[in-house]
Amino acid sequence: MKKKIIVANWKLNGNTKTISNFLINFKLHVLPYLKYNTIVISPSTIYLERVYNNIQNLNIFLGAQNVDVNIKGSFTGETSILMLKDIGVKYVIIGHSERRFFHNETNEIINKKFDLIKKFNLIPILCIGESQDEKNKNQTKEALKNQLNHIIKHLGIQAFSNSIIAYEPIWSIGTGISADPIYVQKIHQFIKNYIYKNQNDINNIKNLSIQYGGSVNIKNAKNLLEQPDIDGLLVGNSSLIYEDFLKIIKISSDIFKKNNI
Repeated sequence: MKKKIIVANWKLNGNTKTISNFLINFKLHVLPYLKYNTIVISPSTIYLERVYNNIQNLNIFLGAQNVDVNIKGSFTGETSILMLKDIGVKYVIIGHSERRFFHNETNEIINKKFDLIKKFNLIPILCIGESQDEKNKNQTKEALKNQLNHIIKHLGIQAFSNSIIAYEPIWSIGTGISADPIYVQKIHQFIKNYIYKNQNDINNIKNLSIQYGGSVNIKNAKNLLEQPDIDGLLVGNSSLIYEDFLKIIKISSDIFKKNNI
């Protein structure tokens, strides 16, 4: 069993005081679990370097919540892939439904961001998911295929090597209502089967992980992580409280140890 990837997405939360307190306490307790998990912390852009300075000597990685499609130039207020790489970012979240909805990000824009991240040897965390209406109409698989096909069409199936896909049902994000683990397992299995369409695809795609995100918490983490095709979690609100985030990481560690005796 490979390590689970546990990603904290802090979204638009935190300040210098709360982040310092989180990191001080987190570092005191997380060390026993680092060898069992890949842990990523994704703060707001303004705090990226602050977090990096606190984790760079540990086996914890820095994630960004967004990146611009431009590398440099007259684009006021944006952050380029070069800037992210310069300050130690390794993972970049793209395609989150909040950015698709509130910032009008299309599949074409997300495809450009995915391409940039890969070209500069960082790891994309591509969020995909269906709306409540699509779920009600049994259109979940078509919605997911449509989002994946933009990457496949423009960059080829091999672009998913060394990448993460985060399945985040839109109807679950921020609602406190997590998808049923068995349902998530079936969706993750579908995503993997769709990407690995034939033996050549399996041979060409290395280190692809499929995470789940959507109201993840200490109550549902165990049942989610025990599913064979859930390779990790993208954690929102529960990652803001270091005790809760640590508990989720411990749950993941216990599952890893149990399955690797």
